[in-house]
Amino acid sequence: MNDKPWPRAIVLVDMNAFFASIEQQDDPDLRGRPVAVTNGLQGTCIITCSYEARARGVRTGMRLKEARRLCPDLVQCPARPHRYAQVSRAIMAALVEVTPDVEVFSVDEAFLDVTGCQRLWGSPEAIGRKVKAVVREASGLACSVGIAGDKTTAKYAAKLHKPDGLTVIPPWAARETLAPVPVTELCGINRGIGRFLAERGVRVCGDMPRLPMAELARRFGNPGRRIWLMAQGLDPEPVRPQVAPPKSIGHGKIIPPDTRDRALVLTYLRHMSEKVGARLRRHDLEAQHFFIGLRLRHDWLAEKTRTHLPTTDGKAIFEQARALVNRLGRGQGVFQVQVTALDPRPQALQGDLFDRPDPRRAALNAVMDRINRRYGDFTLAPAPLLQRSTMPDVIAPAWKPDGHRDSLGESGEKTVGRTARTFGSVIDVA
Repeated sequence: MNDKPWPRAIVLVDMNAFFASIEQQDDPDLRGRPVAVTNGLQGTCIITCSYEARARGVRTGMRLKEARRLCPDLVQCPARPHRYAQVSRAIMAALVEVTPDVEVFSVDEAFLDVTGCQRLWGSPEAIGRKVKAVVREASGLACSVGIAGDKTTAKYAAKLHKPDGLTVIPPWAARETLAPVPVTELCGINRGIGRFLAERGVRVCGDMPRLPMAELARRFGNPGRRIWLMAQGLDPEPVRPQVAPPKSIGHGKIIPPDTRDRALVLTYLRHMSEKVGARLRRHDLEAQHFFIGLRLRHDWLAEKTRTHLPTTDGKAIFEQARALVNRLGRGQGVFQVQVTALDPRPQALQGDLFDRPDPRRAALNAVMDRINRRYGDFTLAPAPLLQRSTMPDVIAPAWKPDGHRDSLGESGEKTVGRTARTFGSVIDVA
C-alpha cells in the first residue's frame, strides 16, 4: 500500500440510471419498481431503465414491446429532460466544492482532477467517498465513482461496481489491471478501431505494447498515440474544465420512417431551422454557412449552403432547406432531418449600411424570443409549425450546464445515449 500522494489522481463520477433514478425519487410510488424512460409516451425505444428493470433483462435501447414481454409490470415514464438538466446542474455545481478542476463529460458524468486536493481532503479513496457524499447531498441520488491516475482508467473503474460503487485503481496497478481487458471496453475505442487493432493481434490491453506506437500514429495521428497509452493506464489527456466555443450549432430529428409527404418534411425542416435561429439569437451569435441534411434509407441527401448575409433568422435558414427538398426523387422516403449552423460567430455590432438584414424580421424575432422565454418554447411560432411534431426535447450528448451547450434539442427517440465522441472530441447530434 502506498500512502504517499499520487502524482496524478482523476475521479470519474457516473450517475446510476440517472433519468430513471430521478423519476423514482420524484414519485415515491415508483421506488422499487421496474421503470423505463422513453422519449414521451409515444416513444417506443427505452432511453434508460431502473436497476429493478435491468434485473429482469430490460436494457437501454430495447424496444418497449420487447421489454414488456420480459417484464409485464414495467412502468413507462415519459422523459423530462428539463428536470434531468436541472438536477445535473446542481450536481456539477456541488462538485466544484471539491475541486475547481471539473470537466462535465455528459449530463450524468464528470471528471475531477483531485491531484492538488490530496493534502486538503486526504487519499484519493477518501476524496472518492467525499464526492459520493457531495453528490447525494446535492441531488439525493447515488453515483458510482472510479478513481485512477488517468481519465480512461478512471472511467473503466467507475463501471466495475454498479450501482453506488467506489473503485480505486492506483496508477502503479493500472497496466496490470487493464491487461486482460478487451481494448473495446475502453471509452473511445469503437468497433472500427477495435477491428484495426484485432487485425494486428491486439485484442486485450495487454497486447498493446507489442504493436509499435508508430503504426497507430500513422493510421490515426495523435489520437492513435493516445490509444496506445490508454491501454496501458497512461492516458495523458488532461481534465478540461473550460468548454470550447461550439464549432457548430445544430438540431435534428428522427421522423416517422419513410416519410414521403414533402409538406411534412418541410414542416420538420422549418421546425429545426427555427430552433437553430433561436439558439443563435440566445447566445448573440450569427452564421452564414449551413448544413442541411435528409437521411434516406441507405444514405444522406445533404448539402452545405450559404446565406447572402450572416443571419439568425429561422425563415432565412429554412429557405436554404427548401431547395434541398426539391431535389428529392419520387418515391424517396425520409427518416431524419438535420439543420446545422457551421460557422457560428459573435453578431456584428455594426452592419453594412447598404446591405443589411430586414430590421422588421429582427424585431419580430426579438418579440417572439421574449414571449417564448417567458411561456415556453414555441408558445409563439410561425403558422406552418402549428402542426409540428409533439415529440419532446432530448438532451444532446454535448450538453453542458451553462453557456452555448446548455440547450435541449428536439430529436428522435434514439438520440439520447447515442454519442459520437471520444474524450476531448464531442459532436452535438441534437
